[in-house]
Amino acid sequence: MCRHLAYVGAGEPLGRLLTEPEHGLYRQSWAPRRQRYGTVNADGFGVGWYAEGDPVPARYRRAGPIWADLSFADLARVVRSRALLAAVRDATLAGADAEAAAAPYAAGTWLFSHNGAVPGWPGSLESLTGSLPAADLLSMEARNDSAFVWALVLARLRAGDTGSQAMADTVLEVAAAAPGARLNLLLTDGESITATAWGDSLFYLAEPGRGTVVASEPYDDDPRWQEVPDRTLLAASRADVLLTPLKEPRTDTASAPSKETGT
Repeated sequence: MCRHLAYVGAGEPLGRLLTEPEHGLYRQSWAPRRQRYGTVNADGFGVGWYAEGDPVPARYRRAGPIWADLSFADLARVVRSRALLAAVRDATLAGADAEAAAAPYAAGTWLFSHNGAVPGWPGSLESLTGSLPAADLLSMEARNDSAFVWALVLARLRAGDTGSQAMADTVLEVAAAAPGARLNLLLTDGESITATAWGDSLFYLAEPGRGTVVASEPYDDDPRWQEVPDRTLLAASRADVLLTPLKEPRTDTASAPSKETGT
């Protein structure tokens, strides 16, 4: 449904990661190589990045295809950042909520993206609305499955969960309520990246002394790219990457999912 990418490391122009690579996110908007669902990601795009000395990221988002934005190439050429999260979108309902539906979503220091879809949305996740404060539901940035999944993750982060715990618990909760959901999630706070591989492709490239990239698919043919197994939680910093298997949720608890407490 989408392609996305996150990076933490040494300061780099946005373009080195997004527009310059032969098969970068820019090209993936019309010619992805490993996309399993959908063919063209033309229903919006966005990039969030962190400026030096400011922990709160900036965002640039548009409702149309990335190739139609004549200003983006200039922005990507001159803006440098030590961390970013970017996405190109293939919407389930084209045009719904326009720019507000384009990742990355943001709150405080966090940036978030969802590559996938929740079958039966919104009815399939109705049972999970009770776990969110009414204000969180009313302030959702868009009326789609990705924004709701982000609200679930954010509620856990605000309650004190680590990024890894919040992402893992949310994926298992949503997958139990909506079997068949595809939940490849990306989260960064500018210092680390947390991601899940659940139903679609995910890769990472760790370059010692330079940084770590996590992406839906490789942006070049560097043999150091590593594929993340399905049903896996990834936690990455500039220096290392940790992979942890995620267990398939029990379907007999789907009607009343419970949150596991992490250590």
